Amino acid sequence: MRLYAVVAAGGFRRYATYRTATAAGVFTNTVFGFIMAYTYIALWDVRPQLGGYDTSQALTYVWLGQALLMTSALMGGGFESELVERIRTGDIAVDLYRPADLQLWWLAADLGRAAFHLLGRGVAPMCLGALVFDLALPGSFWTWPAFLLSVFLGVVVSFAIRYLVAMSAFWLLDGAGAMQMAMLAGLFFSGMLLPLNLFPGLLGEVARALPWSSLLQVPVDVFLGKHTGWGLVEAYVFQAGWALALLGAGRLLQTVATRRVVVQGG
Repeated sequence: MRLYAVVAAGGFRRYATYRTATAAGVFTNTVFGFIMAYTYIALWDVRPQLGGYDTSQALTYVWLGQALLMTSALMGGGFESELVERIRTGDIAVDLYRPADLQLWWLAADLGRAAFHLLGRGVAPMCLGALVFDLALPGSFWTWPAFLLSVFLGVVVSFAIRYLVAMSAFWLLDGAGAMQMAMLAGLFFSGMLLPLNLFPGLLGEVARALPWSSLLQVPVDVFLGKHTGWGLVEAYVFQAGWALALLGAGRLLQTVATRRVVVQGG
């Protein structure tokens, strides 16, 4: 486990070196946060308590979305492009023969990336939003660690989805199309565009049951106190269940791909 802790720390340091990009990202997240915040204010003025949120909670949803946009890689931009390129060029064969688990290696690196983005690109926009708008901040200290645990589980689910997409390059050869489809699905079904509670009927039920809801909708509802007691446990079980299922699927594809590489190499 020490190896993967080092890999995670390396992932954090890797993204920390791009200071100008981080500053630009904070600026971009803040600008879009203000645009979405005023859009939400106009919408909630017409429909108070829409989706079960008051205006303050809706604004909090906006700024948490900006904080988690890069943390949970809702628009991609993590390890998947590099992994797809290594598969395309055949360099993945070297990775598979290394005395380290491929999936755990990339998971550790992605957790380091997520930790940096949460601190580097998430905290500042959230603080700026809190200075300008009346946000619904938690009244209990324990809500914060509960929220961070939900964010962690969401990042693992996000990694598992993107790992599956990257593994598809063994058969598709070019994973660009699959990555684009995953990005669009993530933006829509995570609740980034609109809270999933606003989706009507069957669409809303399906959207909330899909793994992408773990990336944003569930952590935000934990932050807003929508999940408490056994409801909080159920939220964690939902996220952890999707994480285990998707990681297991990724492990299966990794095993099949490894055998394919061994056969072709032999």
